[in-house]
Amino acid sequence: MPGIFTISLDLELYWGVRDSRSFSDYEANLHGERDAIRGILDLFQAHDVHATWATIGFLFFKDIDELRKHLPRVLPDYRRHQLSSYRYIDEHTWGDDDVYHFAPDTIELIRSCAGQEIGTHTFSHYYCLEEGQTIESFRADLQAAMEVAEARGIPITSLVFPRNQGNPAYLPVLDELRIASYRGNENASFYKPRNKQGQSALVRALRLLDAYINLSGYNTYSLEECARKRPFNIPASRFLRPYSHSLASLDSLRLRRIKRAMRDAAIGNRLFHLWWHPHNFGADVKHNLAFLQNILAYYDQLNQRYGMQSCNMGEVAVVLERMHVG
Repeated sequence: MPGIFTISLDLELYWGVRDSRSFSDYEANLHGERDAIRGILDLFQAHDVHATWATIGFLFFKDIDELRKHLPRVLPDYRRHQLSSYRYIDEHTWGDDDVYHFAPDTIELIRSCAGQEIGTHTFSHYYCLEEGQTIESFRADLQAAMEVAEARGIPITSLVFPRNQGNPAYLPVLDELRIASYRGNENASFYKPRNKQGQSALVRALRLLDAYINLSGYNTYSLEECARKRPFNIPASRFLRPYSHSLASLDSLRLRRIKRAMRDAAIGNRLFHLWWHPHNFGADVKHNLAFLQNILAYYDQLNQRYGMQSCNMGEVAVVLERMHVG
């Protein structure tokens, strides 16, 4: 099997940042997100790139009234109440901002494009490592996410844990609900799953530095390693950080860091998994799409020279299942 280039995107709108950023502080990103999504899809189609869009279940609804009718029976009781999207539903003053909370039209656009998989990012942007929540409330949340997707003819087989809070104790729930794969974290200690309190300034600084300088290695993975057990862990290799005016002079380093890891995967018949949020691109769509174009053009070169293939997470899971059974 040749090397695999995997992309996953965490589709959240405001639900993914509402507990950490005010709407006014993040409005530029949210306002430009749909333009970014259209641009990303255009690039994916031009380069025949397949990707998984891990989508919050709330986004499938047209408005708050429809969402309220489909809430799970068991809700998480986070110790830090501001983490709960369910509390936000009751506390938010609903007006003309539905476009930043709901996106059935965007989901249909993504779904209509070849090679694009709709995965799940849980129903409510559920945090699996925060105090107060339980496996029962996680199961109810995830079931709700799968039901709303399946009601629209979209089977869910791939999951991305919000904030990368993968909880090993919850993996049997994925197997129970027939979710074939999830995106795990990189191996370095500063990437290990943490709750919000564990995100220290040092951890964030090391992750930022690692985007430009090789601190954690290439983070590419053998398919045999990924196929060891179900549900299959298709780990992250690199977060695609958005354009920053203050760090623009270092963008050549950021691109080189990604390209070297991609090449390692292509030559060694390994897997490279790139991920980001569409809203990351929203504040500076042009620069971010240009950077992505450079990455995808390099993928074209690796495809032609080494046979590297682009697969979404669902497609990777099919390959891993064959290896697992064999």
